[in-house]
Amino acid sequence: MGLKRVVVTGLGALTPIGNTVPEFWEALTNGVSGAAPIKSFNTEKFKTKFACEVKNFNPEDFLDKKEARKLDPFVQYALVATEEAVKDGGYDFSKLDTNRIGVIWGAGIGGLKTFLDEVTNFAKGDGTPRYNPFFIPKMIIDIAPGHISMKYGLRGPNFATVSACASSTNAMIDAFNYIRLGTADIIISGGSEAIINEAGMGGFNAMHALSTRNDDPATASRPFDKDRDGFVAGEGAGTIILEELEHAKARGAKIYAEIVGGGMSADAHHITAPHPEGLGAKMVMTKALQDAGLEANQIDYINVHGTSTPLGDIQEAKAIVDLFGEHAYNLNISSTKSMTGHLLGAAGAVEALAAILAINNDTVPPTINHFTDDPEIDPKLNFTFNKAQKRTVRAAISNTFGFGGHNASVIFKKYEE
Repeated sequence: MGLKRVVVTGLGALTPIGNTVPEFWEALTNGVSGAAPIKSFNTEKFKTKFACEVKNFNPEDFLDKKEARKLDPFVQYALVATEEAVKDGGYDFSKLDTNRIGVIWGAGIGGLKTFLDEVTNFAKGDGTPRYNPFFIPKMIIDIAPGHISMKYGLRGPNFATVSACASSTNAMIDAFNYIRLGTADIIISGGSEAIINEAGMGGFNAMHALSTRNDDPATASRPFDKDRDGFVAGEGAGTIILEELEHAKARGAKIYAEIVGGGMSADAHHITAPHPEGLGAKMVMTKALQDAGLEANQIDYINVHGTSTPLGDIQEAKAIVDLFGEHAYNLNISSTKSMTGHLLGAAGAVEALAAILAINNDTVPPTINHFTDDPEIDPKLNFTFNKAQKRTVRAAISNTFGFGGHNASVIFKKYEE
């Protein structure tokens, strides 16, 4: 029996530049920066005082007040983005076989706010372990897909993927594979992250990973710019619901795109730094193309990892030139992290949303905040600097690379009968 075709039938977003998919896409195509001074805690003594926070979000607008208190923000974000995707896709779970509908979710860190609060409260006490009984269930990463499955009564495959910033791309690849192998009909995939707190910002500052451009947060995320000085932390969630093609057609589903391939690789080089020659990045895109059965010249757009770090941007650009050859100069490339910041474990899902919407709208979102060319990056590459560009997008790659050398790429293409 051959592999089944898998399509995207539902989308949801909760991001620093939009709390729904339409808001997110409008902000992306208009080059809106989500970076601003942090409001959630006092940053007076922190090196970095800004981030891409989710804005105008009250969990009690979506969740019961009592229930919301039992959930870490990363789970709240997951539930809200998924609610939008479920409504978008028109799934009536009462009429579907929920034993064949699963949830595979990605997060790199999970309930960091919960962990911080509980340990801080313990440290302030007399040594008596007075922990909240919801401490562990609020914190663990797999609780996000657990809550999604419980909300909708979904009894298919259910687990979390953890591979740092590649986490939600790995979740999508796993979902894709389970469906095309016939194990499930529908899988809710995606990722969420909520690390903009004292522990998250302090930890990344200690690594010298974050931009410290406190005088101009809106332009701090500068992928591929000569003066980039680190990534800007982001938070939020993205949901991509995948469905077996014939199942989707039978229920008259709206089809956004077809997912056709996924690749995974390891740098095997350093705990945080990418391979200097981009070997892992080149390999993961090569594997994704092979899995999809596509030639390099069939790709029109790459939503790159592009974090705005000094080393990472150079190696990814090098990998693209090495793999795509002359076709590299026909590609549109963009880093939407220039607007959303880096959502860590949720980055893959949110950037896959951008790739899918680019295919649907034949519009490539920009890489904003470009001021100065970097002499170490090939100047002939089209990074879609500062302004969205209209073009036919037949197929797009979304890249995510994580600490530990984890690389994952996923390919979407226009759906055709």
